[in-house]
Amino acid sequence: MTNMSDSIQTEPESEVPAAATEDHRTRVAAMRREKTRNKLIESALAVFAEKGPDGAMIDDFIAAAGVARGTFYNYFRTTGELLSAVAGDVSDEVLAVIDPVVREFDDPAMRLAVGCRLYMHTACRYPLWGAFITRVGTRRGSRGRLLDAYMTRDLEIGIAQGRFRIPHVEVARDLALGALVYGIGTMLRPGAPADYPEQVILAVLRALGLDEAEATQLACAPLPQTPAPQGVIFERIAATPPVE
Repeated sequence: MTNMSDSIQTEPESEVPAAATEDHRTRVAAMRREKTRNKLIESALAVFAEKGPDGAMIDDFIAAAGVARGTFYNYFRTTGELLSAVAGDVSDEVLAVIDPVVREFDDPAMRLAVGCRLYMHTACRYPLWGAFITRVGTRRGSRGRLLDAYMTRDLEIGIAQGRFRIPHVEVARDLALGALVYGIGTMLRPGAPADYPEQVILAVLRALGLDEAEATQLACAPLPQTPAPQGVIFERIAATPPVE
């Protein structure tokens, strides 16, 4: 008599290739690193808001994020580096929704006017983020980030087409970036005119060589709508309701 157990053949266990296992571990490690970095960025928002960029200490961020000191140093060497990361990340998140709208225009002067005005009005809607931008300035908050890259792109096109009459793109970029960042600082102060972004962009366009009439038209043209910025910071920042 045949034993039933002998007639049942078991399937060999499938083995997961070593390469697939290693790839999974790499992905998990990368996700864990990104999650920890986001936790530090999120916590830094509240710490900088409470203590300012000069009063915050590394211990403040460690306590707020609930991480070890060594973990902090795996991502940032100083509080200034963390501040730059916060400002740069959120600036890039704003540009991610603004630039697709800007690229719908062919005229580089219109691109510059629309992009800068949308950027300034977004800072007005999210004043906590606007305060970050003014605190870190152009050196840490924009250089090498999307704001610098996109603005330089449109200025180069404008100079090549003869729309802007400043021969050196670095001069044009510094002029526009400086006006943008300092303009946001002034705009967020009590009593600033409601059309302050338009006044700033009008002055920038005039400095770049446009005549008064055209610069006024571009600086005061109706602005297109953009979606709300997305990201770990903007999930926690309350927007100021727009003025009706």
